[in-house]
Amino acid sequence: MGFEFVDGITVINVNSAVTLAFAAILLLLGYYVKNKVKILEKYCIPAPVIGGFIFMFITWAGYSTNTFNFKFDNIFQDTFMLAFFTTVGLGASFKLLKKGGKLLVVYWLVAGIISILQNILGIGVSKVIGLEAPYALLASAISMIGGHGAALSYGTTFAEMGYDVAPLVGAAAATFGLITAVLVGGPLGRRLIEKYNLRPDEDDAFDTSVTEINVGIGEKLSSLDIIKNVSAIIICMAIGTIISKWISDIINMGFPTYVGAMFVAVILRNANEKFNFYKFDFTLVDEIGNVMLNLYLSLALMTLKLWELAGLIGGVLIVVFAQVVMMILLAYFVVFRILGKNYDAAVMCAGLCGHGLGATPSAIVNMTAVNERYGMSRKAMMIVPIVGAFLVDIIYQPQTIWFIKTFVESIL
Repeated sequence: MGFEFVDGITVINVNSAVTLAFAAILLLLGYYVKNKVKILEKYCIPAPVIGGFIFMFITWAGYSTNTFNFKFDNIFQDTFMLAFFTTVGLGASFKLLKKGGKLLVVYWLVAGIISILQNILGIGVSKVIGLEAPYALLASAISMIGGHGAALSYGTTFAEMGYDVAPLVGAAAATFGLITAVLVGGPLGRRLIEKYNLRPDEDDAFDTSVTEINVGIGEKLSSLDIIKNVSAIIICMAIGTIISKWISDIINMGFPTYVGAMFVAVILRNANEKFNFYKFDFTLVDEIGNVMLNLYLSLALMTLKLWELAGLIGGVLIVVFAQVVMMILLAYFVVFRILGKNYDAAVMCAGLCGHGLGATPSAIVNMTAVNERYGMSRKAMMIVPIVGAFLVDIIYQPQTIWFIKTFVESIL
């Protein structure tokens, strides 16, 4: 950690270890504030969001007053996200996936249709207010479903087409989406649960069988057993990144590394059930995933730059605001009913707001906040990550490319 003065501004250079320590402190601060401020707990605001927001406003104050700025070496964020999705994969026994059944397919189709509606809304609003199509699409499914990665990728493509500020618009829209995703998901889930007096069904055969499938081994793990479980996560991460790179080269399009890692983990989990390579312990792996998820989101939020939202001017701001309103209305009035109008549906709607406006880790954090207050929805915690991490892309990517070809390339 070092200090330097650039044009009268104190620049605080933070190395990777200190950056990670900042994230951990802010995460603990988030839990502390949440426990003290009951309204935050009442409305299911996730702890990493609270800590991250506190620091975001500190950095914004420094930027707006031209007094100080932070420069982070944030090398752990992507690794933590990769580790989290790997633990999701290791929790997905094929026996468990089969139990997703019809509900998994329904949720997948719902998420895919919403991504189409996002692009339709973006283009529709742009026609009314006179916003250029590339910026409208960057404020639609690209940044809402795709997040920062897709916004940067497509933004760069649009910049090469002559829309110079496209990367900035994409980053700002994705930032807006991520922030709103973790602010509206928990309260929306809470509202549905309280309004309809919903509670987890402890007698649900689905939940019982899930517990049996992912039950701990019931004995104390040796140091070697723990090492084997951790090593399995790391190896899946490594192989997954390699496979994702191969797929990217084959399809000539970016393929998320965490998707490759997650599915390598699924294969290992189910192969291990048959051949018993090592003592897999779901409880250990699940807790590792929980730590990785919380630290990832803490890192992601504390390094966001609120001033980037200045890129959301005029028509772009109207589009992203319309996206948030549409997601809330659809989740509350339509999707909740389609998914069964029960406790699992309410938690899944909280998750939908997470990955439909921000990113899949945001969906998990939203659902975890609801689960911690009202009880576990195992259906939601199994189905939403799989759809948000990969399946929705099967619908989202092709239709987005069609919108680009129809409304952007046609005017060049």
